[in-house]
Amino acid sequence: MLLTEKMKQDLFSKSERAVIDYLFVERERIHDKTMKQIAEATYTHPSMLSRIATKLEFAGWLELKEQFLEEIEYLNRHFSDIDANEPFSPKDNLMVVANKLAALKQMTIEDTLSLLDHEAYEQAVTMLSEARHIKVFSVIHNLLLCHDFKSKMNRIGKQVSLCEFDAEFEAANSDETTCALLISYTGESDYTVGLIPYLKKQRVPVLALTSLGENAISNQADCTLRLTTRERLYSKIGSFTTNDSIHCLLDLLYAGVFSTDYEANMAYKVQISKRFDHRKSSSEVMQEEEHPFT
Repeated sequence: MLLTEKMKQDLFSKSERAVIDYLFVERERIHDKTMKQIAEATYTHPSMLSRIATKLEFAGWLELKEQFLEEIEYLNRHFSDIDANEPFSPKDNLMVVANKLAALKQMTIEDTLSLLDHEAYEQAVTMLSEARHIKVFSVIHNLLLCHDFKSKMNRIGKQVSLCEFDAEFEAANSDETTCALLISYTGESDYTVGLIPYLKKQRVPVLALTSLGENAISNQADCTLRLTTRERLYSKIGSFTTNDSIHCLLDLLYAGVFSTDYEANMAYKVQISKRFDHRKSSSEVMQEEEHPFT
């Protein structure tokens, strides 16, 4: 759950709510304001800000302020002209629809990249590179998005399984040489969260792809990469940004693993493809030339 969503919950007194309402009005303008200035503007005591931080499970006001500003900055970036839930309207003609969806895809990739933490990305690539077996766990519509990732990884000798059936058995039948990749937009799916105790018992490293903010999966995963977090659960035309963000992160993970041993992976992939890919084309663009890694 996003911090801004938690701040809208019914957790606060009338005075505390006045401070929170002020924060939402001022947004990024609180950056240079002290506790005393905010307290004076809301006719409260500076200790009120500390109490709000405690209720939201922060160590203090400064930590809350920092995360609030980071989240506001994220929400302000991209998607200023297109609604992720309704990217086109009933009045738009087909070419307008096409252009709006193309723009949405571009913004989704930029947004996903802006959420990519270097250390977490490096850790995720290491986890996948060192694993003898990668098991992907998610609900069925997310697993459908992962077939391309599985295919790419298999073509560089990495074993990937999409656990569509008997997920509990697959989790329990894993060990520390396996890496579990959990994909959940909400991070609260009972199906996916329920697998974590089995994985932890077997000491399986857990990598999560999930939404921005605190949730059950990110709290328990060994490493978390964040998905674009712009869509409502179901009141939307389609899961355009979520799906594109998942695709983007999976491509980044594949590229990262590939780059850890670039020449060997390229040689292996070209050799295998050359042996089994017998397609022909009259287009010069598609014509294959002798590759330096073969």
